[in-house]
Amino acid sequence: MLLKENIPVTYIFGKIKKEVLLVTVYSVFIAIMYNTFHFTRISIPIAVPTILGTVISLLLAFKSNQAYDRWWEARTLWGAIVNDTRSLTRQLLTFVDTPYAEDEQRAFCEKLAKRQVAWCYALSRHLRKENPLQGLEHLISAEDLQHVKRYDNVPVGLLELQAADLRSAYKLGWINEYQQVSIDETLTRFSNEMGGCERIKNTVFPATYSVYIHLSVLLFVLLLPFGLIEFFGVVEVPLVIAIASSFFLIENMAIHLQDPFENKPTDTPTTTISRNIERDIKQMLNETYKQEEPAVGASHNPSKVFYIL
Repeated sequence: MLLKENIPVTYIFGKIKKEVLLVTVYSVFIAIMYNTFHFTRISIPIAVPTILGTVISLLLAFKSNQAYDRWWEARTLWGAIVNDTRSLTRQLLTFVDTPYAEDEQRAFCEKLAKRQVAWCYALSRHLRKENPLQGLEHLISAEDLQHVKRYDNVPVGLLELQAADLRSAYKLGWINEYQQVSIDETLTRFSNEMGGCERIKNTVFPATYSVYIHLSVLLFVLLLPFGLIEFFGVVEVPLVIAIASSFFLIENMAIHLQDPFENKPTDTPTTTISRNIERDIKQMLNETYKQEEPAVGASHNPSKVFYIL
């Protein structure tokens, strides 16, 4: 995703360079026909392109708003994923209680927390039609990796493993039934958020709507030189280029925003969000399992000091 405050001009106009080139050639041709060969009857009242431009502006504004709503909904869903991942880790660290198997408690919490981080990475790549298993080796076990390989939807397989381990913890008495319900509700929210992202991904923006607007923009650009040539002469060339570029840029902006999971610069930054989640979860695990320095005069047992990386 573009995160810089100052976007390069070359990037902006690089998206419409073909359109700008064609508009330049077309407007220069009209100017030559009018001024050199004196085809003066080709001019039309400026009100014609003005009315058409006003209508197209309203349509582009509506399309841009709808496209931004899709992008913002995707960002909101991933914001909820961040919050719920932190909540799940906090629940694991505070709910799970195995006083006679401290190492098992540590390993269990670490396993589920890191698996949820893997779920975030897998969902990000799944939405972008990439390999969802890539890079998960350092977060989940080889056994888990083999289990989810048989799923077409890898994030679903990871959530299934989370639920299975949660049930095992309940049967072992590590959590009570109320804690199990609370954690299961968090897992359900993950499932709902994944479904929301998949709905955005799989719901195509109406193609006819985009085509009709694009044809209207082309018609407007074709008529614009004929409306300006009589009043501005050769100056109509830069005016047509500037006005047409504005319309093309707005149209392209809406097209890019309407699909927030296509691995484009205007995407929702799911990879960056997943990395931030991994950083936070690892810090939560380290802070929880790092033993405090013993008080003065207290005995120190090195076997009790351990870190989760």
